[in-house]
Order: sequence, then C-alpha cells, then structure tokens
Amino acid sequence: MEFGKLFELFIAAALINNFVFTRYLGLCIFFGVTKKMDTSIGMSITFTSVMVISAALNWIIYKFIMIPLGLGFLEIVIFIGVVAGFVQAADTIMKKVSPGLYYKLGIYLALITTNCIILAVPLLNVSEGYSFMESMFFGFGSGVGFSLAMIIMASIREKLELADVPKAFQGLPISFIITGLIALAFMGFSGLITL
Repeated sequence: MEFGKLFELFIAAALINNFVFTRYLGLCIFFGVTKKMDTSIGMSITFTSVMVISAALNWIIYKFIMIPLGLGFLEIVIFIGVVAGFVQAADTIMKKVSPGLYYKLGIYLALITTNCIILAVPLLNVSEGYSFMESMFFGFGSGVGFSLAMIIMASIREKLELADVPKAFQGLPISFIITGLIALAFMGFSGLITL
C-alpha cells in the first residue's frame, strides 16, 4: 500500500474522525486527566503506546488465530483480554520507571483497559478490513488524535484556573462548554480527506 493512503488514514483518524471531538468516545479519561498538563502528556504517551501495540497484537490474533479457528464471534472478549494484559504490563512498568506519574494517573491508568477508544480501534480495523500497516497507522492516528485532544484541553483548563469563571460554570460545566467549542472547530476538518 502506498504511503499516501496510509498518511490519509492517519490524518483521518487524528483530525477528521477524532474519537473525542467527532465520535465522543473516551470522555471519562478525557475529563478526568486534563486538569494538569503533565498528567495529560503522560496519559497521552501511555494511551498512544497501548493503542498502537494493542492494534497490532489484536490484528495478528484476529487474522492468524481467531479467523482460522472460527472464533470471530469472540472478538470483543479477546480484544479486551489482549488490552487488559498489555495495560497490566504498562501499569507495572510505569510503577517502577515513573512512580510520580503512576500515582498522578491513578485509577485512569486502569480505565485504559475498558476505554471505548482502545476497543473501538481493533473493532474498526476488523470491520474495515484493514491490513496490518493500515491497522498500525489507524491506531497511531487515533492515539495522536486523543493525545491532541487531551493536550489542547489541559492547556485550556490550566488557563481557566486563573480566569474569572462565573460560579455556576466552574469546574465540569465550563469544561463541557469548551469541549463543545473545540468539537465545532474540529468539524472544520470534515471534508478535508474523503475515505
């Protein structure tokens, strides 16, 4: 497959079909982790790594084990199991390598296992019939898109700490309003690439 098509798939996953701003998935981690920039960056790196590696592992398992054995009907269970195993490994590694970030991420690190975006990527890979490279680019683009959403939101929420926000809108209400406005801006990317 040519690089141009892979790049289009990456851009489409990151911007045009951004899981947070156009598909409204992954909002629990999105709102929970974006209070501070350093936490958002740490979660972005972890989330993107898990997404790319789980997309690759799930594609291999689906093509070479599930399809030959006729186990396609178990795709959700198996995909979640693969993700859970990998997240557990990432959890253990992060606890040893970066304990400060591990404690800042807290429960949200464990929530990666059941995050709808992490599950949506391999399911979309299967339903769209993506090749291995397409699956990798789609997973990486989705991770970059989620990271972009978290970093944008974290930078805005840090600025809001110093802003004079009316009492009724402080906290989560203003976050919802800002997310809606950013989603409107991301809608400007629709039509950029037609797949």
